[in-house]
Amino acid sequence: MKLDPGFTGALTTLGLTPGVVGSATLADGSISFPITGGNVKYWTPGTVDPYVQGKILHDGSGLSLAAGATTVELTNFDIDPGASILKGDVLVNGAPAASDAVLFDLNGRTLKPLQTGPNDTAILQGTEVKISSDAAALLNKTFNTDAVTPGLLVGIATITIATK
Repeated sequence: MKLDPGFTGALTTLGLTPGVVGSATLADGSISFPITGGNVKYWTPGTVDPYVQGKILHDGSGLSLAAGATTVELTNFDIDPGASILKGDVLVNGAPAASDAVLFDLNGRTLKPLQTGPNDTAILQGTEVKISSDAAALLNKTFNTDAVTPGLLVGIATITIATK
């Protein structure tokens, strides 16, 4: 996912440092989470609503946000493109704070048509990823602020899925 400059700017303003958990990577303004399971069906837009349905799992990886002695880890993402949500687990300083919580809302209306990629892959690009109201409330409480707003654009997702 290409991180939005507004999101990274907000992190800087709040004094939060982004990082990765597990097998995730962060480089050149993009964060990547390996797909560990799931199944997705894609229809031609307009023939079925929603035209992308299924689940995409990212177990064992995630995003961390740190300020001072406090670290929040958002992990084990479960994407439901049909419901336009991303759920996951939340740890605060290593202790469970939420499980299977809606962390991000997804705007699939910005999704580009399905593309094929190298090595038998399918690429879905363009979904907006936004902070959910639950995640905003949890982050505000944890970092003692009111600056994290629901709907804050985190970035634009690219999902690359093996087709074979």
